[in-house]
Amino acid sequence: MLHSMSTTVEAASERSAAEVNEEIRALWRRSGGTLTTEQREEYQRLVLEWAMAAPDSDQAA
Repeated sequence: MLHSMSTTVEAASERSAAEVNEEIRALWRRSGGTLTTEQREEYQRLVLEWAMAAPDSDQAA
């Protein structure tokens, strides 16, 4: 099954960290715990997107 996802972090960063985190969790569930090379590339892109969407930890009270 192909998913239509953005391939750039900039375009996809409009999603919340929670939304991206859910996609990361779904990727791991689909993979059965072992990522293929293609899935690993997707995971790396998602982690970068999540980091851009996550609140800045220095500003947390």
